[in-house]
Amino acid sequence: MPTTNAPAAPQTKSRKGGRLPSRLLLCGTAAMILSAQATPISGQSDQDTKGSTAMTMKDDLTHREKDIHWPLGFDPSKADLFSHNSLLIHASCEKIWSHIVDATTWPSWYPNSKNVQITGGASKLDSGTVFRWQTFGIDLESRINEFVPYARIGWYGYAPGAEPTFYHTWYLKPQNEACMVITDEVGKGGDAKKLRQTDEGLMHRGHDLWLATLRWVSENK
Repeated sequence: MPTTNAPAAPQTKSRKGGRLPSRLLLCGTAAMILSAQATPISGQSDQDTKGSTAMTMKDDLTHREKDIHWPLGFDPSKADLFSHNSLLIHASCEKIWSHIVDATTWPSWYPNSKNVQITGGASKLDSGTVFRWQTFGIDLESRINEFVPYARIGWYGYAPGAEPTFYHTWYLKPQNEACMVITDEVGKGGDAKKLRQTDEGLMHRGHDLWLATLRWVSENK
């Protein structure tokens, strides 16, 4: 759910075995990205930052990925809140996918996620999987609706026991030896309207953070 033009995650020296940067550095990066304005990063190509400079819902709708499969009731053109983000990651789509579906490890590299638990005893996300987690300080339950290995995954988001009010999707497209990673999300209802009114760009900035840390973990581990 919620991002700005995201810098790469901290490029600290890796310890033996390619360990991730410290939690402190990741949290610092999270605070920087979530509060930053959408300004281009010197040295990044247009392809690397495609879609990431948009900071309003109107801009995100203009740049949105037209090949996303949206379920009934989650048409972006009728959304109360929408974000579109994309980033070219210099790793295979298969490697990137492995980090996306390994949801219980998200908190180790994506600071805006906590307490990710997959129900039913599964170890990774799969078709029909239900998982519970916390993001943006909100407790959520999510259910996988679309699952095409190495290419597409989409899930509903909702308060436990309530009807779905968000739909988050990932779309991975091979680009030679790299992968274009696209993540779009629709929100509807009171919570989505309130978020749009109080901080329209928060979901966009949050997803820029997710892409930046996904790039770090995929290119360096």
